[in-house]
Amino acid sequence: MPVTKPPGKTARPRKTAGRFRIKRVYEPASKDDGLRVLVDRLWPRGIAKQKARIDLWLRDLSPSDALRRMVHADPAKWDEFVKAYGRELKQEPAQSALADLRKLPRSQPVRLLYAARDEAHNNAVALKRWLERAK
Repeated sequence: MPVTKPPGKTARPRKTAGRFRIKRVYEPASKDDGLRVLVDRLWPRGIAKQKARIDLWLRDLSPSDALRRMVHADPAKWDEFVKAYGRELKQEPAQSALADLRKLPRSQPVRLLYAARDEAHNNAVALKRWLERAK
């Protein structure tokens, strides 16, 4: 039996739903990337700025050095990292960087770029989830 919503109640799509995508910065840029935003504190090793085709570098959206080292040293601490990173995103300077991210045109997707080797446990994955849950 299908589930129906009460009359007058419609689901509002989230403003960020499907807008943010992630990609490793070392993968070639493509036309469907949209705006390419680097969310790492350090510039990725061995990649020229022109080749990376970065539209915006938001260093302040990256986790603190202590958090970054924690998750890189022990991916089993992923859940702990995500919670701590979420707390950091609610403070300055991350709030200012988030304001810059929100100012980007909504007419195209935003590709969050990261350099980490671990595709499942990195700050871009955590940031995308956080953005999709934020109201």
